[in-house]
Amino acid sequence: MSISACVEMEKIMLSQLYFSLIAAGAVLPFAIAGATMASPAANRISTPTVHENIAVYFVHGSSAAGPVPSTLQEALVRGDVEVFETGNVRELQIENKGNDPVFVQFGDLVKGGRQDRVLTVSLVLQPKSGRVPIGSYCVEQGRWSARGGEDVKKFSMSDSMMPSREAKIAMAKPAVKAPTPEVLMTDRPRNSVSGGDNQRIAQQRHSAPDGQSEVWRNVGAMQSALSSRLAAPVSSEKSRTSLQLALENEKLKDAMGAYVAALEPAGLKGDDVVGVVIAVNGRISSADVYPSNGLFRKMWPKLVRAGATEALVSKAAKADAAPAPADVDAFLNDAETGKQSELALGTHAKLETRDADKALRTEARTAAGAFVHRNYLAK
Repeated sequence: MSISACVEMEKIMLSQLYFSLIAAGAVLPFAIAGATMASPAANRISTPTVHENIAVYFVHGSSAAGPVPSTLQEALVRGDVEVFETGNVRELQIENKGNDPVFVQFGDLVKGGRQDRVLTVSLVLQPKSGRVPIGSYCVEQGRWSARGGEDVKKFSMSDSMMPSREAKIAMAKPAVKAPTPEVLMTDRPRNSVSGGDNQRIAQQRHSAPDGQSEVWRNVGAMQSALSSRLAAPVSSEKSRTSLQLALENEKLKDAMGAYVAALEPAGLKGDDVVGVVIAVNGRISSADVYPSNGLFRKMWPKLVRAGATEALVSKAAKADAAPAPADVDAFLNDAETGKQSELALGTHAKLETRDADKALRTEARTAAGAFVHRNYLAK
């Protein structure tokens, strides 16, 4: 399959996924009703908090009024949300059975099922949502059966986030160009799960869209780099390709301890922090902005661990100086000037992407301008 055909396939799946979500009424019109989209210029960027080769800059701004949704991990622990295996590598199902809205973030890892996955959209699920589709990529190449005592039909936890900027760019690229009506009418391809693991794995590798191949490549590269950094393998005997199990490695947790101890408290000092920009080895890597300080605080532990992992993976003998806050501000504003494209999400919301020379910015928002989550990835 050609790369262009793979990209078209991913556009089809993303577009149909969002139309299904809106039609099912499972996605809130927006995370917090009435939250308006603030431009980067309206926010203030802090001076950096630095530890070794990572610098974090907090985005200060006003918070939207209203209740703060639960995170996916909080809801899974309570049993309010279930994430279901579908037999399709690129799509899972998620259901909110509880009484509170639940925030799901682009880049959230989910553990279990036939393969650990990373979720590809940010959204807020309504209470009593019913089962709805959600896009995913595989982050555990090869396994297609139960792992130990885990439930092969469901996913048990989501306490980690994709720590690779490159992998997230591969995940975000299908949304860069809006599909044509003809593309929207095409059926989504699905991965066969019959004929045993060997047939399934061979078929998956042959038909995997280019974005999936890039995610696999980055997962393998991260594991190799971390193993080299720690002078010990981070892969688990339970599944050597699992990113989730690698992130649970005790030596890795110990190595990240100093990063987390230095950075995490800094994100909890102000009640006006609504986002963070992360720079590694003196280069801006990514940024995440939320509607409120309450939601940022809930996501911050995941974000700081992902940042620490990225810093360990790419740690250089000598890191360049951290960028100045003015450079960070310029990065965020320059991203807003990129080529704009949109995917219509029914009549209530849309996904907007801005593809600039130095950054890829995606944002889920309503037609009125309120937003759930804004993500920036440096190219």
